[in-house]
Amino acid sequence: MNPITSFLVLVFALAGLAVGQWVNLYLGVLLLACAVVIGMSLKMANVWQKFVVLRMGKLQGVKGPGLFAIVPVLDNVVAVIDERIQTTAFNAEQALTRDTVPVNVDAIIFWHVHDAEKAALAITNYREAIDRVAQTSLREMIGSSMLAALLSDRKDADEQLKAEIAGKTAPWGISVSSVEIRDVAIPEALQDAMSRQAQAEREKQARVILGSAEAAIAGQFVEAANIYAGHPEALQLRAMNIIYEVTKERGATILIPSAMVDSLNPSATLPLALVAASVADSAAGPGSAAATPRPDAQAKPPRSA
Repeated sequence: MNPITSFLVLVFALAGLAVGQWVNLYLGVLLLACAVVIGMSLKMANVWQKFVVLRMGKLQGVKGPGLFAIVPVLDNVVAVIDERIQTTAFNAEQALTRDTVPVNVDAIIFWHVHDAEKAALAITNYREAIDRVAQTSLREMIGSSMLAALLSDRKDADEQLKAEIAGKTAPWGISVSSVEIRDVAIPEALQDAMSRQAQAEREKQARVILGSAEAAIAGQFVEAANIYAGHPEALQLRAMNIIYEVTKERGATILIPSAMVDSLNPSATLPLALVAASVADSAAGPGSAAATPRPDAQAKPPRSA
């Protein structure tokens, strides 16, 4: 009984007792009868409530929100429907996916009643029906989905569940706002296998990236070698810079072979290389040195007897 009805019943009851005691007994009984009638007929619905009223077994109407009156004995409130958004948690245990993997899925559905008349008259218990429909739809969705899609594309799974559940509950006057999958649990053995697979994929990608980096570095080395071949001074400066970088932090003494020292002085090594090349060319022709007369011998006249 709502506060307004309770207050009116109390007022009429006290007035009836007082009038019957001191004024008129019949008037007091009448006031008490009015209190009983008010208590049975005056109803109040909150802003989120709807009262479904039947009169002699037939639908009289849906009342609320606010104060309203019904006819005692003839009218009967068969259902009080809450039209606020409500949540229902449901799950599916050991449900097989399309690739025959058993999973445990937990989900939650947000729904509300948009037609109180259908919710009260079209189904016996709409709350229990929503839970059963949600579980059945979840198992159907799991059975038609691959495990990888179920783990990665949860938004699509949520939309699919929402569409299926909304289509089944619409005739009951119930609207589904959203469906969200909270957790997908897979067997531990499969978790280990998936972890190893992911690790192998990462190692493969790392090797591919490393190979690409080495190819790029090799190309840079080739380009640098071509530059150093055409500019020996650049190679000398680079070698001196490497020696400086090695010794500046540690402060160590480095012993350099003489051949390496010569390589760091292109101006001295280039003439030596040219001389060596000319010597090799002269040695390649047999007897060439002996066949060629000396310039001073050709100029000197023959001696007389």
